Amino acid sequence: MSTPGPPQPGQPATGPEAVPVCPRHPDRVSYVRCQRCGRPACPQCQRQAAVGVHCVDCVRESARTAPVARTAFGAPLRQGRPVVTLTLIGLCVVSFGLQLGIAGIGGTAWTHAWIFSPLAGAFEPWRFVTAGFLHSTSMVLHIAFNMYALWLLGPLLEQALGRGRFLALYLLSVLGGTVMFTLLATTPDAFRTGVVGASGAVFGLFGALLPVLRRLRRDARGIIVLVAINGVLGFVVPGIAWEAHLGGFLVGLVLGAAFAYAPRRLRAAVAVVVPLLVLLLLVGAVSLKYLAALGTVPYL
Repeated sequence: MSTPGPPQPGQPATGPEAVPVCPRHPDRVSYVRCQRCGRPACPQCQRQAAVGVHCVDCVRESARTAPVARTAFGAPLRQGRPVVTLTLIGLCVVSFGLQLGIAGIGGTAWTHAWIFSPLAGAFEPWRFVTAGFLHSTSMVLHIAFNMYALWLLGPLLEQALGRGRFLALYLLSVLGGTVMFTLLATTPDAFRTGVVGASGAVFGLFGALLPVLRRLRRDARGIIVLVAINGVLGFVVPGIAWEAHLGGFLVGLVLGAAFAYAPRRLRAAVAVVVPLLVLLLLVGAVSLKYLAALGTVPYL
């Protein structure tokens, strides 16, 4: 028989009179034990709990297994600032500053680099989306109204749907607006007409909000009246691309209905499949439009 020798450095002592050491830091003695697992925890590994102290391992396990609070549409319930909404507003404001020539960049050059027209979109398809981050420099109310509407609607939809679905809704609404403008272009001049603004995306948010409010059993009449008023203005006020408003609204309505009424077990799949189907539909529709315009639109 042999008697155990003294504990080696870095190893916890054993036996009835062993000095308690932290399992994660064996060189540190600790007489404070975790209230859940009973193991010693050094000050670095201690986490204050409602009753006593928990170790970092128990805190991590508790966080992993704890149920996640979710909205009525299955999105994780987040507190704090609407990150996606603020980012979109920031991008639009910075882009508007560049259009005005701030930071030494010529405003006209910045606008021409990203503006959309059906003819330009045929050769540089990214313009279908980038135009949504530009605004008219001759009418400050253009960006002011769009950003105000985005600030009003964005946080509500971002929290209800989640960041991923909200971002998909916004970008596809921009695309829906420019695609609809292209589909309804019937003359060579219309193909060369430039379009800027986040109005298509804003109308997409209006469209999505209708099924979301209906799903929550909240009154949507105010939104309907607001959409109707802005829809009429598109035909009354010159220089407004009502086609983009219509396209964004329809895309938002479809996505909002899909997100709002998706069965609980299919929410994750719907959040991916439906936006992809909408994207394919928009790309297919505008591709057919370009094929039909071949030979009738100069330079196409």
